[in-house]
Amino acid sequence: MFISMLISKVIGDKRQWRQYKARAKQLPPSYRTAVEALERYLMYFGTGGDGTAIYVDLVDLFEQSAANRTPVRQIVGEDPVEFIETFVLNYPRGQWIVRERERLTDAIARAAEEEAKGA
Repeated sequence: MFISMLISKVIGDKRQWRQYKARAKQLPPSYRTAVEALERYLMYFGTGGDGTAIYVDLVDLFEQSAANRTPVRQIVGEDPVEFIETFVLNYPRGQWIVRERERLTDAIARAAEEEAKGA
């Protein structure tokens, strides 16, 4: 049973991924370029384990924006990094990065306090 669930999950994810890629490829050039850049960033930044859902929603947004002729800059704003990182936070598993940033900041603060006490 576990194996069949795992296989269906992988096949489902692959199918969704292929569908996402096909949809992204159909976007007008400027929208496609933006989606590809955001996808690349997400691949390095991480999606927090939300699978293909975040990509499907991203292509949905760009398809709707293209249909409405909303300029790319109006979609992502002046700071595309802020846009995509905020976009990720809309997914439950995407919030892992917030906790990790807090842990990093707290650890460095503790290290600096320890250093100040020892000096």
